[in-house]
Amino acid sequence: MSQTGTHVDGIIKSLSNLESDIDSLNLKLEDMKKQLNSKAQKEIDNLMTKTKEIATKEAENIISESKSKAQTESEKIHQKGEKNLAEIQKNIESNFDSAVKDVISSVLKA
Repeated sequence: MSQTGTHVDGIIKSLSNLESDIDSLNLKLEDMKKQLNSKAQKEIDNLMTKTKEIATKEAENIISESKSKAQTESEKIHQKGEKNLAEIQKNIESNFDSAVKDVISSVLKA
């Protein structure tokens, strides 16, 4: 019986060691999961930062292009306004004497 008892004690000790090894592996596995999650989160954060930078640059380019187009259009409108103003001033100057004569004529008739 002592030989059987020793054999059983050996099996129990082996099972106990196996259980300790399994517990140790589970702890290592949990630690690896945490490390993987941490690395994944860092990568996500880096990608978010890069994405924001790219989006910001793209938005700045769009704004710059829009501003340039608006300035060009504004200059065209300004030039057209200057041209129209010059034509109006020319018409006023060319018809001023006639208008004065018409006013004087109307005043004298009254």
